[in-house]
Parts: sequence; C-alpha cells; structure tokens
Amino acid sequence: MVPISKGDDGHVFAVDTEQSELPYLVIDTKGKEILYEPKIPATMKLYQNKKLVQTETIDLEYRGKTSFRLSDKKGYNFETVDASGAGVDVVFLGMPAEEDWRLIGHVVNLKDKYLMDQSLIYNYLGYELSRRIGKYASRGHFVEIEVNGEYQGVYFFCEKLKRDSKRIDIKSLNASSTNLTGGYILKIDKADAGPEHDGKPNSYFINNWDDDARYTAANSFRSRYDIFKKEIAFPAYQPPYHPEQYLETYFMYEYPKAENITVAQKEFIADYIDKFERALLTDNFTGTTRTYTNFMELSTFVDYFILTELCRNVDAYRISTFLEKDRDGKLAMGPIWDMNIGFDEGGRVPMNDWVANYNSFVDKDPWMVPFWWPRLLEDPVFQQAVKVRWQALRGSELSAGSMQKVVDDAVQVLTKNGAVARNYKLWDQSLGVNHDQSIQNLKNYLTERASWMDGRIGSW
Repeated sequence: MVPISKGDDGHVFAVDTEQSELPYLVIDTKGKEILYEPKIPATMKLYQNKKLVQTETIDLEYRGKTSFRLSDKKGYNFETVDASGAGVDVVFLGMPAEEDWRLIGHVVNLKDKYLMDQSLIYNYLGYELSRRIGKYASRGHFVEIEVNGEYQGVYFFCEKLKRDSKRIDIKSLNASSTNLTGGYILKIDKADAGPEHDGKPNSYFINNWDDDARYTAANSFRSRYDIFKKEIAFPAYQPPYHPEQYLETYFMYEYPKAENITVAQKEFIADYIDKFERALLTDNFTGTTRTYTNFMELSTFVDYFILTELCRNVDAYRISTFLEKDRDGKLAMGPIWDMNIGFDEGGRVPMNDWVANYNSFVDKDPWMVPFWWPRLLEDPVFQQAVKVRWQALRGSELSAGSMQKVVDDAVQVLTKNGAVARNYKLWDQSLGVNHDQSIQNLKNYLTERASWMDGRIGSW
C-alpha cells in the first residue's frame, strides 16, 4: 500500500509528506489550463503540519522568460483576489499583507539533461544576505506545492518586487502628481510581452524570443550612451536582435507602469538618468570633486556591487536589475533579484574577476553590462566606499561563519523535512544530482569568492 498524507480537511496530498513541517500549497484551477498570459482563476490552500490554515482565491499564470521556455518545472505568478475578482491584500506565512506573489522553482530541463541551482537555495541565500546587511530584498519561504493533483516539488514562495510601504518603500506617483521627482521604479531587463498577447496559446510564448528584445517608446527609454561610453548614433527601438542591440541599454517602466506613466514623468526620469550618466562620464577621477554623486545614492550602488559580486550573479547589472528614485531623492540601486545562475554556477565570468567586467568575457550578448560599472570601478572614491563597507561587513554579517550559518540553516529546513528527497525523486530523472555535494560546493565557493574579494578590495 502506497503511504499517503492527508490534510485535516480530507484532501489527499499528491505526495507523502511524512512528518514534514514545511508549508504545503495545493493549487486547483478547476480543470482550466494555466496560461502564460492572462491569469486564470484558481483556489489555493496552505497546509502546515497537514492542517489547513489558509484558503485563498487567486489569479494564476506562468512566469519567467528563458526559464519558462526551457524549464520543465514552471514558475508561477499569482494575485490574491476577492469574490469579485479584485485584488486583495493577504498575509502569508507572516509576510506583510499584499496581493502580488511569486512561486519560483529551480530550472530543470529533462530533455537536455541540465538544471540550475542543485542546492535549491540560491534565491533565498542572496536575498537573506541582502536583508542582513540592511537592504530590502524579497521575503520568502520554502514550500512544496501541488498543482491540479500533481506534486511539483520545492519552491521559493516570495514577494513580487513592487512599490509598497513594506516592499520598495517609495512615494506614490500617479497621473495627477505635480511633483515629478518620484517615486519611480525602473528595470534594466528583457522586455515584457504586452497585453496584446493575452489569450495566445502557451506554444506562442514558448517560442516567442523576439518579444524579449522588443523595446518601444511605450515601455522604455534608451540610454544616450553605449556600453563603451560613446554616444549612440543609430535610432532607438529597432527590431529585436538587430546587429547593434548589444550596445544599447534600455530602462523599462516598472512604476508607474508603462500604461500609466505620463509623458511628463517619462521626460523627467529619462532626463535625470541622462544627467547622471553625463556626470559619471565627465567627472575627472584624478581630482577630489565628484558631480555624479549628486544624482545617485552612492551607498546603494556600493551594496548592490558587493552583493552582486559576492553572489556572482551574472544576470545582474544587465537584466533583472531594479533601480528606484524616491520623491526628491537620488537614484538608488536595487533591490537585488533573480539569483538562479549565480554563485558557483555563474559561469561566463572567471571566479577571479568581477561580474561587472562581463563585457570583457562575453562577445555581443544582446544584453551587456552598462558602462556605469566599469566606469565606477575606475573611480578611487567608489573603490574606497566599497572597501570601507566590505571590510566592515566581513567583520559582521558577511563573515565566513555568518554566511556558512545562513546556508546551513536553510539546508536543515529542507533536509530534515524530507523536501530535498521528494523534490529530486521527481526532478532528478538521471540528471545525477548530488545535493550534499552541491551544498559543499556552495560553501566552498562563498569562502573562496569572499577571500578573493578581500584581496582585490584590500589592494584599493
């Protein structure tokens, strides 16, 4: 007889969770196919220790771009809604009430036999390190989920990055606002498929690579400068993957959303970024005066650099990169996001170099690192700010012992509850996963990377 687990409401779980204390989510779409866009109605039950503790009505869709296309283990976006379908703020697992949430799993491709993040903790680890040094990052919890009666494995249930007093805490900005200085949230990222694609089959999105690079005047603005610090002479908004795309940096409107931001707000934020970039390019770094710091919060750039480089997130700087500007404030970097190909699996950039030097190792990727970061690394003022902050953190939250404990605590939660074994019983499929070794590799990586950073930063 196959062992079963059952909730106290009688629901039979899709997998035997044994004595697990890990939250278990049951999502039911009532027979409807989950789409990439738009969201579809569903119900979600949250169990802890097999007790039903929460039932919510949600709107659900698949998430991700490359990960959606390549991974057999899909990620999900969902919004909590009321009976009328309107968004409603809800508390989950002690996280502040909100309506927008993410369920993120590691990438697994069974056909081509590869996966990212065997440890299952990359996102948790990066975000936890960020919070420990005092920077907001998406809060989250490890969970296991089943969707329409099928077990899906371990996921990271976390907050969507958005403007909110408990998330990205900046002032609101709407069409009637007279103070144009903020708040804004921008993304350096692949473009988002617009609402004109709603209702298309999932097969369309699986094969729709072009929209990743479909920048328009409606969804973004372009930097005046290319990745080599030169003024761009060719027009913006050319067709996806045109030969010179690798030179461009686009800033996507995240807040206000592209459909809500006004012309005046677009002009203000684009002009502000332009002034920052011109100052960064023209400042004489052999002197003591800096004007670029009039436009940016230096400490946020320092922390973003430290976290990105420590976590060796090769997607940072160039995609999955958030920036914010509060009302009457300066441009700030962050929060960090999307760590699934970081740490010891980062690749592309050598272990003994900066991710900021990505362009030196990758030729004409459609998304390259903006000139900001190589330029900042030329500045003794930026270097000294990094040095002071790094050395202080190495004596506290980023010490070897502190970081090792973050890893150990996360792994203990997953392994003592049997979640790693259940996840890989489903997703290993001859991929040869050795979770224990992946954790040891991760811990070794953190020690080696931090030691390398000690030496390089210490020489500044």
